[in-house]
Amino acid sequence: MNILEHFKKGKGFIAALDQSGGSSRKTLINYGYTEDQILNDEIMFNYIHEMRARIITNPTFTSEHILGTIIFKNTMERDINGINTVKYLKDKGIPVFLKIDIGLDNMSDGVETLKEIPDLNDILDTALEYGIIGTKMRSVIKEYNEYGIKKLVDQQFELAKKIINKGLIPIIEPEVDINSKNKKNIETYLKKELIKHIEKLNKDQYIILKLTIPDLDNFYDSLANYQNVLRIVALSGGYSKHHACELLTHNKKLIASFSRALLEGLSIKQDEETFTKILQNNIVEIYNASIKK
Repeated sequence: MNILEHFKKGKGFIAALDQSGGSSRKTLINYGYTEDQILNDEIMFNYIHEMRARIITNPTFTSEHILGTIIFKNTMERDINGINTVKYLKDKGIPVFLKIDIGLDNMSDGVETLKEIPDLNDILDTALEYGIIGTKMRSVIKEYNEYGIKKLVDQQFELAKKIINKGLIPIIEPEVDINSKNKKNIETYLKKELIKHIEKLNKDQYIILKLTIPDLDNFYDSLANYQNVLRIVALSGGYSKHHACELLTHNKKLIASFSRALLEGLSIKQDEETFTKILQNNIVEIYNASIKK
């Protein structure tokens, strides 16, 4: 099975282990560290890598349930047990995506678009050298503003085409804030804009869409009918793991790409038996919500 068929037909979900500078501190506190232990960025990234390595090396983290993993640059450049992280994951049969966004601009026209990514070509070339197969970039829709939504989607696809030209698969993530007023109206207009761009893609240009679970069941399912869309994956968006999984079961063609929900209940203070049991329960619950509908 080639990489396109792997994501088009494979059973499983995409694990998001891509917390970066903006979210790592909160992730570590949820994991059991205290503020006074996280003295600076170097220590923070050492801790976050140790947490990720513990997850990735766990015997329950396998290609049986996981189609792919998203990491960020700092993780890509580090080793696990003396083996580069990307290679370690590939050896487990898990392809790797790289988070390339570097944060969001201040909200304008109801949206938070991507900050300009300096040295994009160099980043993509380096990703290819490490064996990365795709990228991910997240922007956020906060309010119903048609101009803003269009602007955000235009930016995502403009960047996606540059990524495709490098031979990588872009994960396009126009997140809709789950607390947005008029969330259903936002999703209706977002879907129209996504279709406009998808229909302009060449037949050999493939993407993955990462979307907030919609208010209307199966609302995005029709997007999966386009040959250019390898998969539609869902972000947990601030919902609890159980709630996100419950919502996911009502969307037949969506699979998970959860981050915080995947880590729910894990702690630095747990022994390996307890840690493994909780991680396994999380993985199985997310897998079942993705596949068994």
